[in-house]
Amino acid sequence: MQQLKTGWKAVPVLLGILILAAGLLGAASSASAERLSISVDVANVRSGPGTDHQALWRMERYTPIRAISTHGDWIFFEDFESTNGWMHADLVDETPTVITKNDICNIRSSPGTDHEVLFQAEKGVPFKVLDRSGPWIQIEHADGDIGWIHDNLVW
Repeated sequence: MQQLKTGWKAVPVLLGILILAAGLLGAASSASAERLSISVDVANVRSGPGTDHQALWRMERYTPIRAISTHGDWIFFEDFESTNGWMHADLVDETPTVITKNDICNIRSSPGTDHEVLFQAEKGVPFKVLDRSGPWIQIEHADGDIGWIHDNLVW
């Protein structure tokens, strides 16, 4: 085994509730739950649609989000932990991505549990999707590491 990838820390529940309330009050148009991903190395998540709103936390490249609504060039979204925030549209794209949802996930050399574990990832590590083989997904981390993960371990 090579290394253990670590995820970003979660935001407290109260903060998520406040963001959700702000989003419901400020969202102007619907975005029909489109799946997007962070397209830059690090992006700020904001409390409202604009740079004048507080930066609450950061998300790294390939982190998937689900767009809920838009306000101008700003997207109100939900992440894999059902946490909400605002992101500028220039910071996301439609690259297929996944994020680990279990405490420890084995990343393997090929699809199947009988293949070598190349490395492990903690909960909250994002990956770009390269290919699929049945329930297995070939993934790539932002640092270039590539492997296979079972689809029940990711969002």
